[in-house]
Parts: sequence; structure tokens; C-alpha cells
Amino acid sequence: MTIRVLLADDQALLRGAFRMLIDAEDDMEVVGEASNGREAVEFARSTRPDLVLMDIRMPGGDGLAATTAICGDEGLSGTRVLILTTFEIDEYIAQALRAGADGFLGKGAAPAELLGAIRTVAAGDALLSPAAARAMIDRFRAQPGPVAEPAADRLAVLTAREREVMALAATGLSNEEIAERIFVSPLTVRTHVHRAMSKLDARDRAQLVALAYQCGLVPPGRPA
Repeated sequence: MTIRVLLADDQALLRGAFRMLIDAEDDMEVVGEASNGREAVEFARSTRPDLVLMDIRMPGGDGLAATTAICGDEGLSGTRVLILTTFEIDEYIAQALRAGADGFLGKGAAPAELLGAIRTVAAGDALLSPAAARAMIDRFRAQPGPVAEPAADRLAVLTAREREVMALAATGLSNEEIAERIFVSPLTVRTHVHRAMSKLDARDRAQLVALAYQCGLVPPGRPA
């Protein structure tokens, strides 16, 4: 199947570069370009893309407002949003996730990383860049407080390996880094992450990280 992508960025040169990169792939095509958030919502409703590659800071309605509108539109339930931005800071990430975004990637990502992120998010998985994950972790570390639920109660449904992988993910490690740490394949790590998310009703990796801290699996002061 071809992944139909809508580009939303106020910089025409960047949109052109993204279009060339995406259209060169056999399994992707760009179905439209928007220069601001308002256009992104309008084009999403008219083209019904599989994925919107969304910038955050744009005139005429920013990417966060556009993401909220797109993700809240029942007619666009099949459209997923991948945030691509220069600003990988915790507040933007938190707002993007609350708005319904399924992925967050920095504009400094390599072309292969961007294409992989598009495929990952379009396939229904959530994605956080390492920098975004670490920003979220720092956010939780800066807000120490009592453990919401004892780990033994909330995390009892997980296997020992799933807990281990969840704890490592909560320190900001990627699947590949976790795989190297525990001597398994990245695919095995991905499976453990997804099983943990399913068992804990976590909608994405960011929420899984939050649960690791809230349940005391990872102390707030633990280094990454």
C-alpha cells in the first residue's frame, strides 16, 4: 500500500525537499502541501491522507492547533500526525501528545530516519525521537512526588523482561540501545514494549515512560 502524506510547513524549500525525498520512495507519495495550520486542516479534510508531516511553528494557525483539529475530526480517524520540528522541548512534546500526535521527530533527523518514522507512524505505532524522549524524562524528573501506585500492584501483569525493557525505555534508550544492553534483537525489544503498552493500556511510548515513573519502576533521580 502507498502511504499518502500531507506536508505542513511554512518553509517552501523544506516542503520541496520533503516532497522529493518522499516521492522517490515506492511506497509513499505526497498528496498535498500546506503552508500553515489552517491550510493543513483544510487539505487534510479534502485529501484524507494517511499521515500529516506537521511543523509546530507556522503562521495562520500553528501545528499544535492543527493537530488538535485533525485528531479530533471523526472523519479523519484514519489520519495520523507526525510532528517534525526544530524545537524538541518538553512543553511542545507534551502539548503535541495531548493534541493527539502519534510521533515527534526533530528536523535534524537523517533522511532514512525520517522515512522510517513515516512508515512507523503510518503503520499505527507511536514514535518519539531520542531527544524528545529524554526531554519528557527530564520533565518527570523535575516534578518529583509521591508514587501514584505501588509498582507491585500496577505492574504485576508484566513479565520480568517486560519490566526490564520498560525501565530501560524510561531512561531514554532507543530499541536498538536496549537490544545491545540486554543482548536481544531490536524486534524482540519492540515486541516487549508493545506487550507492556497493551497490558498497561498505554496509548504510546511516552505514556509508558510516564507510568514507569509514576509506578516507581524508575526513580526520578536515576541517570539516563
